[in-house]
Formats: sequence, C-alpha cells, structure tokens
Amino acid sequence: MTTVLDAPVRTATSPAPANPAEGLRAYAALTAATQGPTAAQQLAAARAAAAQEAAAPAAPRAGRTLPAGTAPRGFALYVGIDEAKAAASGVSLGVLVDALRRTLAELAPAAETYATVALAPAGAGGRDVDVVRLALHEPSAVARTKPEPEPEIETSPGVIVDISRKRVVIDGESAAFTFKEFELLQYLVLREGRTIERAELVSSLWQGSTDDDAPGERTIDVHVRRLRAKLGRYEDIVRTVRGVGYRFDRHADVVIRYGHGTPSPDRF
Repeated sequence: MTTVLDAPVRTATSPAPANPAEGLRAYAALTAATQGPTAAQQLAAARAAAAQEAAAPAAPRAGRTLPAGTAPRGFALYVGIDEAKAAASGVSLGVLVDALRRTLAELAPAAETYATVALAPAGAGGRDVDVVRLALHEPSAVARTKPEPEPEIETSPGVIVDISRKRVVIDGESAAFTFKEFELLQYLVLREGRTIERAELVSSLWQGSTDDDAPGERTIDVHVRRLRAKLGRYEDIVRTVRGVGYRFDRHADVVIRYGHGTPSPDRF
C-alpha cells in the first residue's frame, strides 16, 4: 500500500474527523510514541534547517509567464512514501506530516492547509509519487491513463510541437528530430519566455551522465544550431540571449499540444 499523509487525515472510504487538527495530532502522537528520540531529533533538525533557509538571503529567481488573468494562490506537494520506507528512515508518516505542518506554521502562519491520504492497491507497481498523483487525480497523471486518439492529419502551415506524442510537425510534415533534439526543444517550450542558461541545459538534459558523456556548455550551441536547422524558416522560435543562453518565443504560427488535461506543475 502506498500512502501519502497530510492533514486532516482521511481516505476516500473513511469520513473526515470532526476536528481535523485533533485527528492529526492524535495520529502523530500515536506514531511518534514508537519512534523514540530519532524521530524527535529529525523533526528538530528539519525545523532548524527550514529556519536557516528562511533567514538566508533569497536567491534571485527567473520570472515565469503566468496565463493571463491568473495569480498563484498556493501549491500542491505530492509526497510518495509508504510506511515501510518511512520506518526505514527512522520516522513515520504522522511524524513527517507534523514536521511539515509545524515548519509551515513557523514560516507562514497565515497559510491555510488541507491534506488527504492517497491509497493504492497493495502491491501496486510504479513510482510511489506517480501512484499518489494518480490516486489524488492530478490532471496530467490522469491524462496518461486515457487512450490516445487517432493521430490527426496535419496539413496547415506552421509548427506543431506535440509534447504528448514526442514529435514536431513543420508545415504538415513530421520533422526528423533526434531524441536529444526533441528533449532540448521541449525543455525550452515548457519554460516559455524564460531564458535558460547553458549550464542548466547541460545539468538537466544530461543528468546522470559521466563527465566524458556530458557536453560542455559550448557544445550546447552545436545542438541548438542543429535544432534550428531542422526548424527551417521557423528557427527564430529558439532565441539566443547573448552571454546567457536560450529562450523559446512562441509565434502565431506555433502550436503546442500537451495532450489530455492540464500540464503538470512539475514541468517548470
């Protein structure tokens, strides 16, 4: 069973407690009682690290383009871990929840929270976090479970970047992109309007590669030149920001297809 716990603690088959906060404290107290000093020490360490990070000067963050008429109102954090993995780390799900909520209360006392438990059939395969996202009906996770419609015949001029099918169609013809070329274009497309440094492209697209396999920052320029050559007369959708890196600028003749549902927030 894969379980993600927040507060108030409830499942799809069990009614929520009359007082969610008391239900969480009761669960946390019950599980923490079996953990001994290790859980308490880890809780204190987590709170101290969060306080230190909050006190440190905030690093500048690249701007993100938000859809018109929208504003951030909060965030969702999907945590994939079951009871056995938590116990192996010397904690329990209740202790983790309590630590997260205490830290949030210290950093942002005005924040409102809501949480639930994600249940999956015992022995369900896949990554814990993917199972959790599906159980909690995260849009892009649900979309991946739906059958793909029959491919459409593309005849209109312009560029179609089809994220769901991992393909690029240029003026009605499928472009022969390599896997890495499509990954590079997709990385820029999903961060539309943001300038991506060469170092970030290397660390993100060649993650896990050895020093011999990973390209240097200047080698990225070669990959971008090849990408632009295949985009043909639409090559300027990948802009060069001199001395920094590259940026995707959407034109009126460029269409991005994400497939079913809303793109997952983790695409940023």
